[in-house]
Amino acid sequence: MATPTPPPPATAPPAAAEPQKTDYLNLPCPIPYEEISREALMSLKPELFEGMRFDFMKGLNQKFSLSHSVMMGPTEIPAQSSEIIKIPTAHYEFGANFMDPKFMLFGRVMTDGKVTARLKCDLTDNLTLKGTAQLTSEPHMSHGMFNFDYKGSDYRTQFQLGNGGLLGANYIQSVTPNLSLGGEIFWAGQHRKSGIGCAARYNTDKMVASGQVASHGIVALSYVQKVSDKVSLASDFMYNYMSRDATASFGYDYILRQARLRGKIDSNGVASAFLEERFNMGLNFILSAELDHKRKDYKFGFGLTVGE
Repeated sequence: MATPTPPPPATAPPAAAEPQKTDYLNLPCPIPYEEISREALMSLKPELFEGMRFDFMKGLNQKFSLSHSVMMGPTEIPAQSSEIIKIPTAHYEFGANFMDPKFMLFGRVMTDGKVTARLKCDLTDNLTLKGTAQLTSEPHMSHGMFNFDYKGSDYRTQFQLGNGGLLGANYIQSVTPNLSLGGEIFWAGQHRKSGIGCAARYNTDKMVASGQVASHGIVALSYVQKVSDKVSLASDFMYNYMSRDATASFGYDYILRQARLRGKIDSNGVASAFLEERFNMGLNFILSAELDHKRKDYKFGFGLTVGE
């Protein structure tokens, strides 16, 4: 008589994967405080212009290059009535750029006498000096500022020093792998004004949300949703509780193979679009449009960028 085959032993159910614990002593370094909503700014606030623009850049060697820019188009002048008054203007701008892994210097000179300069210097691996300056013939319009940025393992801090007795400092800290919190304080000695602010940023692989509140009356919120590798949707909300003004914007950012299209519409009824298309290596075509039906102000611009 055959012996009956014993049933196979019952297999234990697979153990559930344990949730990964957060290492709060090894958090990522956050982005700089002033760039806390940079994704929304890239999508919703491109460099719109009116008229014609031509930019040419020529590299002399690996570190030094020259640039030439010609801009022709109308300029709005202040008017007491609601009617928009524009006058035709033209500008030429000459620039010189020096770029090194640890030192960068950019200078611009315009035909109206305005001179601007930007500086970035890595003093150490963690400490960076940044500087901006503008000289102009208009009274009280020249200014200069220096920033000292320190990058820690999971935080960033910045100290600002500018003309007119301007002093400022900000700090941002990673609280979790996705959340960072920060604050700022400033003092404008020339105008006898001071202020404080705070900010928060939450980001994942698919979205970025940020918010800022300042004592001078500004509340700013932004949200960016990454639909795919090529498409992003963005929105922002700006409220000034001193003047009771509020503005909301909704836009998109579409990256094609050789072009990038950005557009938005805000609560004031202003619609805008900005197209950058690469024709060939070193040749880009730019289209800019802004339609304000309420004020009957329509701005269109086109440009070419030659050189890398």
